[in-house]
Amino acid sequence: MVRDGVAQVKIMKLAERMGVSRSSFYWYFRDRDDLLRALLTEWEARNSASIIDQCGLQAANITEGVCNFFLCFVDPDYFDTGLDFAVREWARRDEALRCRVDAADAARLRAVTDMFSRYGFTPEEADARARILYFMQLGYHALDVREPMGDRLARVSAYLKGFTGRAPDEPAMVSFMRRVGRLGQP
Repeated sequence: MVRDGVAQVKIMKLAERMGVSRSSFYWYFRDRDDLLRALLTEWEARNSASIIDQCGLQAANITEGVCNFFLCFVDPDYFDTGLDFAVREWARRDEALRCRVDAADAARLRAVTDMFSRYGFTPEEADARARILYFMQLGYHALDVREPMGDRLARVSAYLKGFTGRAPDEPAMVSFMRRVGRLGQP
């Protein structure tokens, strides 16, 4: 689905790719629709729940809170950008799914807004900053920006200042950089 779109999710193709018989597929899923429902459940659990959970973590300040949010977009264990955009592409042709995507975006935005509110931002400012942060991050991936992670991380301090309007907390940034530095290493 991520590579070729939902129309190419076909039982026979999947069975061949996995080296199993078509009938083996039915041990796991009743039919294609059941498989697609499972994919959407995975999308919600992996992508939406991760953002909501990360934004809800206890943090010493808004810098640490935003760094928790950033982890969703630099660590593929938290957020699958390919799956997110495959679901969004599918939703362009499926109105019921579009409603589900809109509900997911609303829940994600509420979590980011609540995070800003916990650190003293007014409701209007929390809403605006949440939208800027969330939509920018999705846009980064929608545009398929290809840059070395080091270049991206070099901007973290400036990003934090821009997103929060406050000087970044150095210990929170150091902690975030350490966590990101360990990604992909045994």
